[in-house]
Amino acid sequence: MGPAFHAPRLVNPSRFAGAPQEAPPHWPSATWWRAFGSAPLDHFIVEAEHHNFSIRVAAAQLEAANADVEVAGAPLLPAVSAAGNAQWQRIPHPGAAAAGTLAAGGRNPSPFYGASAQISYLVDLWGKNRDALRQALASAQASRFNRDAVALTEVTAVATTWFQILADRAALAIGLRNLAAATTLLAQLKAEFAAGTVDAVTVSQQSALVASERANIPVLRSQLRQETLGLGILVGRPPELLAIPPERLGSLKVPRLMPGLPSSLLRRRPDIAEAEANLVAANAGIRAAVASFFPSITLTGSANESSAALDTLLAPGSLLLNAAASVSQPLFEGGRLTGNLAVSRAVYREDVATYEQTVVRAFTDVETSLTALHYATIQERREAQAVREARGALAAVRAQLNAGIVDVSAVLNAEQTLLGDQNNYTQAELARLDAAIHLYQALGGGWRLRRPISRSGN
Repeated sequence: MGPAFHAPRLVNPSRFAGAPQEAPPHWPSATWWRAFGSAPLDHFIVEAEHHNFSIRVAAAQLEAANADVEVAGAPLLPAVSAAGNAQWQRIPHPGAAAAGTLAAGGRNPSPFYGASAQISYLVDLWGKNRDALRQALASAQASRFNRDAVALTEVTAVATTWFQILADRAALAIGLRNLAAATTLLAQLKAEFAAGTVDAVTVSQQSALVASERANIPVLRSQLRQETLGLGILVGRPPELLAIPPERLGSLKVPRLMPGLPSSLLRRRPDIAEAEANLVAANAGIRAAVASFFPSITLTGSANESSAALDTLLAPGSLLLNAAASVSQPLFEGGRLTGNLAVSRAVYREDVATYEQTVVRAFTDVETSLTALHYATIQERREAQAVREARGALAAVRAQLNAGIVDVSAVLNAEQTLLGDQNNYTQAELARLDAAIHLYQALGGGWRLRRPISRSGN
Protein backbone atom coordinates (compact mmCIF):
# COMPACT_ATOMS: atom_id res chain seq x y z
CA MET A 1 0.00 0.00 0.00
CA GLY A 2 1.10 3.56 -0.50
CA PRO A 3 3.56 5.16 -2.93
CA ALA A 4 6.45 3.29 -4.49
CA PHE A 5 9.89 4.78 -3.89
CA HIS A 6 11.47 6.92 -6.57
CA ALA A 7 14.70 8.79 -5.91
CA PRO A 8 14.42 12.55 -6.52
CA ARG A 9 15.60 13.60 -9.95
CA LEU A 10 18.32 16.22 -9.78
CA VAL A 11 20.07 18.14 -12.51
CA ASN A 12 23.73 17.23 -12.09
CA PRO A 13 26.51 19.33 -13.61
CA SER A 14 28.23 17.76 -16.58
CA ARG A 15 31.69 18.58 -15.25
CA PHE A 16 33.53 20.27 -12.42
CA ALA A 17 34.48 23.79 -13.48
CA GLY A 18 37.60 23.82 -11.31
CA ALA A 19 39.07 20.63 -12.78
CA PRO A 20 41.20 20.70 -15.97
CA GLN A 21 39.24 18.97 -18.69
CA GLU A 22 42.26 17.25 -20.24
CA ALA A 23 43.34 15.66 -16.95
CA PRO A 24 42.24 12.02 -16.41
CA PRO A 25 40.27 11.32 -13.22
CA HIS A 26 42.23 10.26 -10.17
CA TRP A 27 39.88 9.39 -7.30
CA PRO A 28 41.16 8.89 -3.73
CA SER A 29 42.09 5.47 -2.45
CA ALA A 30 40.71 4.00 0.75
CA THR A 31 43.99 4.88 2.53
CA TRP A 32 44.34 8.31 0.94
CA TRP A 33 46.28 9.82 3.86
CA ARG A 34 49.32 7.65 3.09
CA ALA A 35 49.90 9.66 -0.09
CA PHE A 36 51.21 12.55 2.07
CA GLY A 37 54.20 10.44 3.12
CA SER A 38 53.84 11.10 6.86
CA ALA A 39 54.53 8.12 9.11
CA PRO A 40 53.23 9.93 12.25
CA LEU A 41 50.00 10.74 10.42
CA ASP A 42 49.57 7.06 9.50
CA HIS A 43 49.98 6.14 13.17
CA PHE A 44 47.54 8.76 14.44
CA ILE A 45 44.85 7.74 11.96
CA VAL A 46 45.13 4.09 12.94
CA GLU A 47 44.72 5.18 16.56
CA ALA A 48 41.67 7.26 15.64
CA GLU A 49 40.04 4.41 13.73
CA HIS A 50 40.19 2.26 16.87
CA HIS A 51 39.74 4.78 19.69
CA ASN A 52 38.02 7.90 18.36
CA PHE A 53 34.95 8.56 20.48
CA SER A 54 32.68 9.78 17.68
CA ILE A 55 33.47 6.73 15.54
CA ARG A 56 32.73 4.44 18.49
CA VAL A 57 29.39 6.18 19.10
CA ALA A 58 28.44 5.81 15.43
CA ALA A 59 29.42 2.12 15.52
CA ALA A 60 27.22 1.54 18.58
CA GLN A 61 24.32 3.29 16.84
CA LEU A 62 24.80 0.93 13.91
CA GLU A 63 24.59 -2.08 16.23
CA ALA A 64 21.35 -0.75 17.68
CA ALA A 65 19.93 -0.21 14.17
CA ASN A 66 20.80 -3.78 13.19
CA ALA A 67 19.03 -5.02 16.31
CA ASP A 68 15.97 -2.97 15.32
CA VAL A 69 15.90 -4.92 12.05
CA GLU A 70 15.45 -8.15 14.01
CA VAL A 71 12.67 -6.58 16.05
CA ALA A 72 10.91 -5.27 12.92
CA GLY A 73 11.16 -8.64 11.19
CA ALA A 74 9.62 -10.60 14.06
CA PRO A 75 5.92 -9.88 13.16
CA LEU A 76 6.46 -11.52 9.77
CA LEU A 77 6.82 -14.89 11.55
CA PRO A 78 4.33 -16.75 13.73
CA ALA A 79 4.50 -16.28 17.49
CA VAL A 80 4.57 -19.53 19.47
CA SER A 81 4.21 -19.85 23.24
CA ALA A 82 3.94 -22.81 25.62
CA ALA A 83 2.90 -23.19 29.23
CA GLY A 84 2.65 -25.98 31.79
CA ASN A 85 1.13 -26.29 35.27
CA ALA A 86 0.73 -28.76 38.10
CA GLN A 87 -1.67 -28.55 41.09
CA TRP A 88 -2.18 -30.48 44.28
CA GLN A 89 -5.29 -30.35 46.48
CA ARG A 90 -5.98 -32.06 49.85
CA ILE A 91 -9.67 -32.55 50.68
CA PRO A 92 -10.43 -32.84 54.46
CA HIS A 93 -13.09 -35.13 56.09
CA PRO A 94 -16.53 -33.62 56.19
CA GLY A 95 -16.52 -33.48 60.04
CA ALA A 96 -13.15 -31.80 60.21
CA ALA A 97 -14.26 -29.26 57.66
CA ALA A 98 -17.31 -28.43 59.83
CA ALA A 99 -15.06 -27.96 62.88
CA GLY A 100 -12.78 -25.69 60.98
CA THR A 101 -9.75 -27.97 61.29
CA LEU A 102 -7.89 -30.32 58.98
CA ALA A 103 -8.02 -33.75 60.52
CA ALA A 104 -5.04 -36.01 60.20
CA GLY A 105 -5.61 -38.85 57.86
CA GLY A 106 -7.65 -36.84 55.33
CA ARG A 107 -7.79 -37.87 51.73
CA ASN A 108 -4.57 -38.08 49.72
CA PRO A 109 -3.66 -34.98 47.66
CA SER A 110 -5.41 -34.85 44.30
CA PRO A 111 -2.89 -33.98 41.55
CA PHE A 112 -3.78 -32.22 38.30
CA TYR A 113 -1.42 -31.63 35.37
CA GLY A 114 -1.84 -29.46 32.31
CA ALA A 115 0.16 -28.24 29.29
CA SER A 116 -0.72 -25.89 26.47
CA ALA A 117 0.81 -24.42 23.33
CA GLN A 118 -0.45 -21.49 21.32
CA ILE A 119 0.51 -20.12 17.93
CA SER A 120 -0.64 -16.84 16.42
CA TYR A 121 0.08 -15.15 13.13
CA LEU A 122 -0.86 -11.68 11.93
CA VAL A 123 -1.55 -11.98 8.20
CA ASP A 124 0.40 -9.18 6.50
CA LEU A 125 -2.29 -8.74 3.86
CA TRP A 126 -1.56 -5.05 3.22
CA GLY A 127 2.23 -5.18 3.69
CA LYS A 128 2.28 -3.17 6.92
CA ASN A 129 4.77 -5.45 8.66
CA ARG A 130 6.92 -5.85 5.58
CA ASP A 131 7.09 -2.08 5.17
CA ALA A 132 8.07 -1.77 8.82
CA LEU A 133 10.91 -4.21 8.13
CA ARG A 134 11.81 -2.27 4.99
CA GLN A 135 11.94 0.91 7.04
CA ALA A 136 14.20 -0.72 9.64
CA LEU A 137 16.52 -2.13 6.96
CA ALA A 138 16.87 1.29 5.33
CA SER A 139 17.50 2.93 8.70
CA ALA A 140 20.21 0.36 9.43
CA GLN A 141 21.83 1.14 6.08
CA ALA A 142 21.66 4.85 6.92
CA SER A 143 23.38 4.13 10.23
CA ARG A 144 26.14 2.25 8.43
CA PHE A 145 26.65 5.11 6.00
CA ASN A 146 26.61 7.56 8.91
CA ARG A 147 29.37 5.58 10.61
CA ASP A 148 31.45 5.79 7.43
CA ALA A 149 30.76 9.54 7.10
CA VAL A 150 31.76 10.11 10.74
CA ALA A 151 34.94 8.09 10.23
CA LEU A 152 35.84 10.17 7.15
CA THR A 153 35.22 13.41 9.05
CA GLU A 154 37.30 12.34 12.04
CA VAL A 155 40.19 11.05 9.93
CA THR A 156 40.20 14.33 8.02
CA ALA A 157 40.27 16.22 11.32
CA VAL A 158 43.27 14.17 12.45
CA ALA A 159 45.17 15.09 9.28
CA THR A 160 44.37 18.81 9.45
CA THR A 161 45.22 18.94 13.16
CA TRP A 162 48.55 17.19 12.64
CA PHE A 163 49.53 19.54 9.83
CA GLN A 164 48.50 22.51 11.97
CA ILE A 165 50.78 21.22 14.73
CA LEU A 166 53.68 21.10 12.28
CA ALA A 167 52.87 24.64 11.11
CA ASP A 168 52.68 25.88 14.71
CA ARG A 169 56.06 24.32 15.42
CA ALA A 170 57.56 26.08 12.43
CA ALA A 171 55.93 29.39 13.41
CA LEU A 172 57.31 29.09 16.94
CA ALA A 173 60.81 28.38 15.65
CA ILE A 174 60.59 31.38 13.29
CA GLY A 175 59.25 33.54 16.11
CA LEU A 176 62.17 32.62 18.33
CA ARG A 177 64.62 33.43 15.54
CA ASN A 178 62.82 36.74 14.93
CA LEU A 179 63.10 37.58 18.61
CA ALA A 180 66.79 36.72 18.63
CA ALA A 181 67.44 38.88 15.55
CA ALA A 182 65.44 41.81 16.97
CA THR A 183 67.29 41.55 20.30
CA THR A 184 70.66 41.54 18.55
CA LEU A 185 69.67 44.58 16.51
CA LEU A 186 68.52 46.38 19.66
CA ALA A 187 71.88 45.77 21.31
CA GLN A 188 73.60 47.14 18.19
CA LEU A 189 71.42 50.24 18.15
CA LYS A 190 72.04 50.88 21.82
CA ALA A 191 75.77 50.75 21.16
CA GLU A 192 75.36 53.15 18.24
CA PHE A 193 73.21 55.46 20.40
CA ALA A 194 75.95 55.52 23.02
CA ALA A 195 78.39 56.45 20.25
CA GLY A 196 76.02 59.17 19.08
CA THR A 197 75.36 57.74 15.62
CA VAL A 198 71.61 57.06 16.10
CA ASP A 199 68.91 58.90 17.97
CA ALA A 200 66.77 57.78 20.90
CA VAL A 201 63.65 57.40 18.74
CA THR A 202 65.30 54.64 16.70
CA VAL A 203 66.28 52.78 19.84
CA SER A 204 62.77 53.15 21.28
CA GLN A 205 61.16 51.81 18.10
CA GLN A 206 63.41 48.76 18.15
CA SER A 207 62.70 48.22 21.85
CA ALA A 208 58.96 48.20 21.08
CA LEU A 209 59.56 45.67 18.31
CA VAL A 210 61.50 43.40 20.65
CA ALA A 211 58.71 43.63 23.24
CA SER A 212 56.13 42.75 20.58
CA GLU A 213 58.13 39.75 19.35
CA ARG A 214 58.61 38.55 22.94
CA ALA A 215 54.89 38.88 23.71
CA ASN A 216 54.04 36.81 20.62
CA ILE A 217 56.01 33.76 21.82
CA PRO A 218 53.47 32.68 24.54
CA VAL A 219 50.68 32.97 21.96
CA LEU A 220 52.53 30.63 19.61
CA ARG A 221 53.25 28.17 22.42
CA SER A 222 49.58 28.23 23.47
CA GLN A 223 48.40 27.54 19.92
CA LEU A 224 50.78 24.59 19.65
CA ARG A 225 49.61 23.17 22.97
CA GLN A 226 45.92 23.55 22.15
CA GLU A 227 46.31 21.77 18.81
CA THR A 228 48.15 18.95 20.58
CA LEU A 229 45.30 18.61 23.07
CA GLY A 230 42.83 18.55 20.18
CA LEU A 231 44.78 15.75 18.53
CA GLY A 232 44.55 13.74 21.75
CA ILE A 233 40.74 13.99 21.69
CA LEU A 234 40.65 12.86 18.05
CA VAL A 235 42.81 9.77 18.64
CA GLY A 236 41.08 8.98 21.95
CA ARG A 237 44.19 9.41 24.10
CA PRO A 238 44.91 11.63 27.11
CA PRO A 239 47.47 14.30 26.17
CA GLU A 240 49.93 12.89 28.71
CA LEU A 241 50.04 9.63 26.74
CA LEU A 242 50.33 11.28 23.33
CA ALA A 243 53.82 11.24 21.83
CA ILE A 244 54.45 13.94 19.23
CA PRO A 245 57.29 12.82 16.93
CA PRO A 246 59.40 15.31 14.96
CA GLU A 247 58.41 16.13 11.40
CA ARG A 248 58.49 19.15 9.07
CA LEU A 249 55.88 20.48 6.69
CA GLY A 250 58.52 20.63 3.98
CA SER A 251 59.00 16.85 4.12
CA LEU A 252 55.37 16.18 3.17
CA LYS A 253 54.05 15.57 -0.32
CA VAL A 254 50.87 16.97 -1.82
CA PRO A 255 49.54 14.08 -3.94
CA ARG A 256 47.91 14.52 -7.31
CA LEU A 257 44.15 14.34 -7.15
CA MET A 258 41.55 14.90 -9.85
CA PRO A 259 37.77 14.25 -9.77
CA GLY A 260 35.94 12.43 -12.52
CA LEU A 261 32.38 13.07 -13.63
CA PRO A 262 30.08 14.73 -11.07
CA SER A 263 27.58 11.89 -11.49
CA SER A 264 30.21 9.49 -10.14
CA LEU A 265 30.41 11.53 -6.94
CA LEU A 266 26.91 10.42 -5.94
CA ARG A 267 28.22 6.90 -5.25
CA ARG A 268 31.43 8.04 -3.55
CA ARG A 269 30.05 10.11 -0.68
CA PRO A 270 28.69 8.26 2.38
CA ASP A 271 26.59 11.27 3.41
CA ILE A 272 24.69 11.11 0.10
CA ALA A 273 24.09 7.38 0.56
CA GLU A 274 22.88 8.05 4.11
CA ALA A 275 20.44 10.71 2.88
CA GLU A 276 19.07 8.33 0.23
CA ALA A 277 18.66 5.49 2.74
CA ASN A 278 16.76 7.84 5.03
CA LEU A 279 14.49 8.62 2.07
CA VAL A 280 13.80 4.92 1.54
CA ALA A 281 12.99 4.53 5.24
CA ALA A 282 10.65 7.53 5.19
CA ASN A 283 8.85 6.15 2.12
CA ALA A 284 8.37 2.81 3.88
CA GLY A 285 6.98 4.70 6.88
CA ILE A 286 4.32 6.27 4.64
CA ARG A 287 3.36 2.84 3.23
CA ALA A 288 3.06 1.37 6.73
CA ALA A 289 0.94 4.32 7.85
CA VAL A 290 -1.41 3.84 4.86
CA ALA A 291 -1.72 0.10 5.59
CA SER A 292 -2.82 0.88 9.16
CA PHE A 293 -6.16 2.10 7.83
CA PHE A 294 -7.08 -1.39 6.55
CA PRO A 295 -8.33 -4.47 8.45
CA SER A 296 -5.90 -6.78 10.18
CA ILE A 297 -6.41 -10.54 10.19
CA THR A 298 -4.99 -12.72 12.95
CA LEU A 299 -4.87 -16.53 12.86
CA THR A 300 -4.53 -18.38 16.14
CA GLY A 301 -4.28 -22.03 17.10
CA SER A 302 -3.88 -23.76 20.45
CA ALA A 303 -3.41 -27.23 21.87
CA ASN A 304 -4.20 -28.11 25.49
CA GLU A 305 -3.37 -31.28 27.43
CA SER A 306 -4.81 -32.03 30.87
CA SER A 307 -4.69 -35.14 33.07
CA ALA A 308 -5.04 -36.18 36.69
CA ALA A 309 -1.88 -38.28 36.36
CA LEU A 310 1.46 -37.17 34.99
CA ASP A 311 2.05 -40.41 33.11
CA THR A 312 -1.20 -39.97 31.18
CA LEU A 313 -0.76 -36.31 30.37
CA LEU A 314 0.06 -37.02 26.74
CA ALA A 315 -2.27 -39.98 26.40
CA PRO A 316 -4.98 -40.03 23.70
CA GLY A 317 -8.13 -38.32 24.81
CA SER A 318 -6.43 -35.63 26.87
CA LEU A 319 -5.74 -33.34 23.89
CA LEU A 320 -7.94 -30.38 23.02
CA LEU A 321 -7.28 -28.50 19.77
CA ASN A 322 -8.57 -25.06 18.87
CA ALA A 323 -8.19 -22.80 15.82
CA ALA A 324 -9.59 -19.35 15.17
CA ALA A 325 -9.36 -16.37 12.88
CA SER A 326 -10.20 -12.81 13.80
CA VAL A 327 -10.57 -9.63 11.79
CA SER A 328 -10.04 -6.17 13.23
CA GLN A 329 -10.98 -2.94 11.42
CA PRO A 330 -10.16 0.52 12.84
CA LEU A 331 -13.34 2.62 12.98
CA PHE A 332 -12.48 5.56 15.21
CA GLU A 333 -8.98 6.34 16.46
CA GLY A 334 -9.43 9.98 17.37
CA GLY A 335 -7.18 11.13 14.54
CA ARG A 336 -4.25 8.87 15.47
CA LEU A 337 -4.02 7.12 12.10
CA THR A 338 -4.47 10.26 10.02
CA GLY A 339 -2.00 12.08 12.25
CA ASN A 340 0.62 9.34 11.84
CA LEU A 341 0.17 9.43 8.07
CA ALA A 342 0.56 13.23 8.02
CA VAL A 343 3.73 12.96 10.13
CA SER A 344 5.16 10.28 7.83
CA ARG A 345 4.52 12.39 4.74
CA ALA A 346 6.08 15.47 6.38
CA VAL A 347 9.16 13.45 7.37
CA TYR A 348 9.49 12.25 3.77
CA ARG A 349 9.34 15.80 2.42
CA GLU A 350 11.94 16.82 4.98
CA ASP A 351 14.22 13.96 3.91
CA VAL A 352 13.77 14.90 0.24
CA ALA A 353 15.01 18.42 1.00
CA THR A 354 17.89 17.00 3.04
CA TYR A 355 18.87 14.66 0.22
CA GLU A 356 18.84 17.43 -2.38
CA GLN A 357 20.81 19.72 -0.08
CA THR A 358 23.38 16.98 0.56
CA VAL A 359 23.89 16.41 -3.17
CA VAL A 360 24.26 20.10 -3.95
CA ARG A 361 26.61 20.54 -1.00
CA ALA A 362 28.74 17.65 -2.27
CA PHE A 363 29.21 19.32 -5.66
CA THR A 364 29.92 22.62 -3.92
CA ASP A 365 32.49 21.01 -1.61
CA VAL A 366 34.41 19.66 -4.59
CA GLU A 367 34.37 22.98 -6.45
CA THR A 368 35.39 24.87 -3.30
CA SER A 369 38.25 22.48 -2.57
CA LEU A 370 39.47 22.55 -6.17
CA THR A 371 39.50 26.36 -6.11
CA ALA A 372 41.27 26.47 -2.74
CA LEU A 373 43.91 23.97 -3.90
CA HIS A 374 44.51 25.85 -7.15
CA TYR A 375 45.12 29.22 -5.53
CA ALA A 376 46.98 27.75 -2.54
CA THR A 377 49.38 26.14 -5.01
CA ILE A 378 49.94 29.50 -6.70
CA GLN A 379 50.44 31.23 -3.36
CA GLU A 380 52.91 28.60 -2.17
CA ARG A 381 54.89 28.98 -5.40
CA ARG A 382 55.06 32.75 -5.01
CA GLU A 383 55.97 32.60 -1.33
CA ALA A 384 58.76 30.19 -2.20
CA GLN A 385 60.01 32.75 -4.73
CA ALA A 386 59.88 35.45 -2.04
CA VAL A 387 61.98 33.30 0.29
CA ARG A 388 64.57 32.74 -2.45
CA GLU A 389 64.77 36.47 -3.14
CA ALA A 390 65.04 37.28 0.57
CA ARG A 391 67.91 34.83 0.88
CA GLY A 392 69.63 36.47 -2.08
CA ALA A 393 69.14 39.90 -0.52
CA LEU A 394 70.58 38.68 2.77
CA ALA A 395 73.65 37.28 1.00
CA ALA A 396 74.15 40.61 -0.81
CA VAL A 397 73.88 42.62 2.42
CA ARG A 398 76.36 40.35 4.14
CA ALA A 399 78.79 40.91 1.26
CA GLN A 400 78.31 44.66 1.67
CA LEU A 401 78.92 44.32 5.39
CA ASN A 402 82.22 42.53 4.70
CA ALA A 403 83.13 45.34 2.30
CA GLY A 404 82.34 47.94 4.93
CA ILE A 405 79.54 49.54 2.89
CA VAL A 406 76.72 48.91 5.43
CA ASP A 407 76.57 48.25 9.13
CA VAL A 408 75.24 45.21 10.95
CA SER A 409 71.73 46.69 11.28
CA ALA A 410 71.19 46.23 7.54
CA VAL A 411 72.07 42.54 7.89
CA LEU A 412 69.72 42.10 10.82
CA ASN A 413 66.88 43.79 8.93
CA ALA A 414 67.48 41.50 5.96
CA GLU A 415 67.38 38.50 8.30
CA GLN A 416 64.04 39.63 9.74
CA THR A 417 62.65 40.03 6.23
CA LEU A 418 63.75 36.49 5.41
CA LEU A 419 62.15 35.12 8.58
CA GLY A 420 58.90 36.90 7.76
CA ASP A 421 58.88 35.44 4.25
CA GLN A 422 59.64 31.99 5.67
CA ASN A 423 56.69 32.31 8.02
CA ASN A 424 54.43 33.29 5.11
CA TYR A 425 55.74 30.32 3.14
CA THR A 426 54.93 27.98 6.04
CA GLN A 427 51.37 29.26 6.12
CA ALA A 428 51.12 28.81 2.34
CA GLU A 429 52.35 25.22 2.71
CA LEU A 430 49.72 24.59 5.36
CA ALA A 431 46.98 26.14 3.20
CA ARG A 432 47.87 23.88 0.29
CA LEU A 433 47.94 20.77 2.47
CA ASP A 434 44.59 21.67 4.05
CA ALA A 435 43.07 22.26 0.62
CA ALA A 436 44.30 18.84 -0.54
CA ILE A 437 42.89 17.17 2.59
CA HIS A 438 39.49 18.80 2.12
CA LEU A 439 39.47 17.79 -1.53
CA TYR A 440 40.05 14.19 -0.44
CA GLN A 441 37.12 14.55 1.96
CA ALA A 442 34.91 16.20 -0.68
CA LEU A 443 35.57 13.30 -3.06
CA GLY A 444 34.54 10.76 -0.43
CA GLY A 445 37.97 9.74 0.84
CA GLY A 446 38.04 6.55 -1.24
CA TRP A 447 34.60 5.42 -0.04
CA ARG A 448 32.35 3.71 -2.59
CA LEU A 449 28.81 2.36 -2.52
CA ARG A 450 29.45 -1.33 -3.15
CA ARG A 451 25.85 -2.36 -3.77
CA PRO A 452 22.62 -0.43 -4.35
CA ILE A 453 20.59 0.71 -1.38
CA SER A 454 17.87 -1.84 -0.55
CA ARG A 455 14.43 -0.52 -1.45
CA SER A 456 12.38 -3.55 -0.44
CA GLY A 457 11.91 -5.55 2.72
CA ASN A 458 12.85 -8.86 1.09
